[in-house]
Amino acid sequence: MFEELAKREGIGKEKLKRGVKNGSIVIVKNSARDIKPIAIGAGVSTKINANIGVSSVEGTTEGEIKKARAAEACGADTIMDLSTGKDAKDVRRQILKHTTVPLGTVPIYDAFCEKKIDMDIESILKVIEKQCREGVDFMTIHSGITLDIVKNIDDRIIPITSRGGSFIAAWMVKNNEENPLYTGFGEILEILREYDVVASLGDAMRPAAIADATDWVQIQELINLGRLTKTARAAGVGVIIEGPGHVPLDQIEANVKLEKRLCDNAPFYVLGPLVTDIGAGHDHITGAIGGAVAAMHGADFLCYVTPSEHLGLPTIDDVKQGIIASKIAAHAADVVKLGRIEKDDEMSKARNRLDWNKMFSLCIDKDIGATHAHLKGQKECTMCGQYCALKIMKEYLGQ
Repeated sequence: MFEELAKREGIGKEKLKRGVKNGSIVIVKNSARDIKPIAIGAGVSTKINANIGVSSVEGTTEGEIKKARAAEACGADTIMDLSTGKDAKDVRRQILKHTTVPLGTVPIYDAFCEKKIDMDIESILKVIEKQCREGVDFMTIHSGITLDIVKNIDDRIIPITSRGGSFIAAWMVKNNEENPLYTGFGEILEILREYDVVASLGDAMRPAAIADATDWVQIQELINLGRLTKTARAAGVGVIIEGPGHVPLDQIEANVKLEKRLCDNAPFYVLGPLVTDIGAGHDHITGAIGGAVAAMHGADFLCYVTPSEHLGLPTIDDVKQGIIASKIAAHAADVVKLGRIEKDDEMSKARNRLDWNKMFSLCIDKDIGATHAHLKGQKECTMCGQYCALKIMKEYLGQ
């Protein structure tokens, strides 16, 4: 496994092993699932995740499977099923059946939707074990949000935007008890270890407004996640740390450095980050801007944001647009932090030759060639026509 992964990532096998041993890299693959594992973390390519899933009011299993297949075809490294409602279990099973990339879930969704305020650690553990047995490869576990945090969030514009975080917070306030994912963390780890499932420690307190970014509740949860990271590693469970959220550009680097420091270089998984709150309808762009900056400074895993973020369930086209934007952001960062410039050089040389077939083959968006098929064999485009600079250089200067 290590040899194949190292070759795919373009790093030495021993370096990969060292990263896995010290926790700066995780291997994502449920031991019960027959798929290729992926590596996430320091020194390997920046990965991207696509969120899909039905809601309680919209979406069908068939529609989400189409999205999952489209996500995989567009180059998503992982898929997360965020389904809620009566079709949630069927969607998860069908995605596992019809895709070959690692699948993530948020088990508290099933647990809360089944029992709501009456859920307890035993019902949560049953859901986690069931999903592990089905083949889920990584799970968001909101263990860092605690009762003292929930009781002190009045200063935020948007107190909690995380759906899983809101479920846990509501349960804690109603029962006046500590987070069962926090108190029962050891039991959760036992199940995850049995199936080699990675714990993606959730950011229940991620900011949903740039004004709330990097506040004390976000950082307090991150401190808790740092402690839990050590506990998980001691138990033999790989850990990813989930991060914000809405963050202004000038705070992104600090957020990455804080996570790496407090969580002992665990892989950092960020939602965007979205760098402004007013990009609705175009949040795949605001997320890609933040994702490129975050990954350049060391974030390892980008969760895509689609044009439908804040508006509703994404369409298949939204999924494609979100993946392409995130893949551009991830590659832009890898050019800087890993020196991955080979494809860019190939593209530049193909442009100089006006070799459209080669250019299309190198595009992140593989549909561009079909959209602009009329250019194949042409020696100019409509931007400059006969006054194309490249054409002129060849004709008059022999370049």
